[in-house]
Amino acid sequence: MNARTEQVDDIRLVALPTAVNVADMFVRFSLGEWRLRSMQDEASQTARRLVAAAVDVADPRVPGFLLVRLRLSGSSLVVEVEGNRVALPPELAGARAGLVDLTAGGRLAWCELTLPSGMNASSVPLPRREPRRSPAAEALGDEPEVDPEVIQRILYGLGGAMDRHQD
Repeated sequence: MNARTEQVDDIRLVALPTAVNVADMFVRFSLGEWRLRSMQDEASQTARRLVAAAVDVADPRVPGFLLVRLRLSGSSLVVEVEGNRVALPPELAGARAGLVDLTAGGRLAWCELTLPSGMNASSVPLPRREPRRSPAAEALGDEPEVDPEVIQRILYGLGGAMDRHQD
């Protein structure tokens, strides 16, 4: 078995109740990008539980940050929540889950979910996005023509030109 992390995605959230729904959306989006839609419900529920447990033990006056991370490793999807105050929810007690004290401070709560049968982390395709222009650029119309001489003068003015010769 290859336990090397093949793909990872994360998001940083404030440890407030709204983080639970944001973590849910993050997991659903990431798994959609990784073409693991069949795992969206289970992974989303796991992330919601981990984030809710962290929010429950956070100080509401100074909530701190949470890092929600998804890792594809070997034959598993690992859902992690890292922060200064993190707890493992009782609902995950029987699962492949744990709580780790980090050497730099803080804690990491994690839960490992098995990928669909016959699949491993290295077989999950990387997300592919089509190149496209922003709506503002689209409103401007065609690509502007760029004069290489003007760009060279700008680079020279910024001190970034490697070749500063005058013709």
